[in-house]
Amino acid sequence: MLTSLKPLLEPAIKHSFAYGAFNVNSVAQVEAAIRMHEIFKSPVLLQGAELANAFMAGRTDFMNGTLEEKAKGMKIIADAVRKYGEDSPIPVVLHLDHGHSFESCKAAIDAGYTSVMIDGSSKPIEENMELTREVVKYAHAKGVSVEGELGVLAGVEDNVFAESSTYTHPLDAVRFVKNTGVDALAISYGTSHGAVKGKNVKLRKEIAIAINECLSHERLFCGLVSHGSSNVPAEVVAEINELGGQIGESHGIPIPQLKEVIQIGGIRKINVDTDIRLATTRNIRNLFVKHPEVLNDDLVAAIYEIMKKNPAAFDPRAYLIPIMDTVMYGTIPTPAVQKLVDAIKDAIMEVTGKMIVEFGSYHMAHLVKTRSLEELAQEYQA
Repeated sequence: MLTSLKPLLEPAIKHSFAYGAFNVNSVAQVEAAIRMHEIFKSPVLLQGAELANAFMAGRTDFMNGTLEEKAKGMKIIADAVRKYGEDSPIPVVLHLDHGHSFESCKAAIDAGYTSVMIDGSSKPIEENMELTREVVKYAHAKGVSVEGELGVLAGVEDNVFAESSTYTHPLDAVRFVKNTGVDALAISYGTSHGAVKGKNVKLRKEIAIAINECLSHERLFCGLVSHGSSNVPAEVVAEINELGGQIGESHGIPIPQLKEVIQIGGIRKINVDTDIRLATTRNIRNLFVKHPEVLNDDLVAAIYEIMKKNPAAFDPRAYLIPIMDTVMYGTIPTPAVQKLVDAIKDAIMEVTGKMIVEFGSYHMAHLVKTRSLEELAQEYQA
């Protein structure tokens, strides 16, 4: 059943576990991710980044996507989530990742997203709160939950860029939640966007602990969110390079550190994107080696040529351009494309399955009191 983020946060806060929030950029990924969560009986939290929605509308240079193109892509991905999730036995949430304006959040809600993030972290706190309040007012009236962000993460991911980080102040977090009414808050405590997070990265868990304790003291309902939290497994990077890729130095967030901050720091939602890109690239490169006959297919051969010319690329959106109809609508024109899609599905099932177990959301679906958006709208109004 489709629902919003708030019903998922309730048992996570009570029982001290977290959800992986997985960015999806194709219909195949939506289908496979929901299926893996069904197997583990875990609620599923899928995400579409603001610019990724332009890609789902067919805009291959998605960094330059217009609001209209993003809205079209939002509708396509929301329709896919509804197709595979509406009758699912587990709760299903579709969340906008890094919405940067009221207009983009509104477009996502109108398209069928059940949860949105408004990222005003680059603005002064008063402007951030004003923008976030505006989104909360519109979203809660529709039963849609809202995630805000306070503090700046370093690193690069889509249109999210900062050279250095600004840690979230616990007292600012309390004031932010009180003044905006957000359901979730992304904080800056040492994570970083992208595949290069720095050697020996160490989370400042004391920041998360302090924020969580302050929110609890004020009896404020809010789940803390960890962005830039992909594991970036060294073995997957090595496999890609052995298969012809050229990924340079890369480091992620160690799983034990994430598990610790889940237990003692109140982190309830952990964003995972880079790991999915890496696993997908590894699987596709492996397909070319193990089943070279697929290269007789013109579409697959075109993908191979793009990857050959840019061996450092590991974002599938850079090389799946020849099969945009497959990406957007799930159409399978040839048997070779089917094998490639199977590799894409296997990758996201690998990553989601791992994080479901590591973050503790397996067999937790029964704890969620699932409500429709209409029911949640009435709760917010009350």
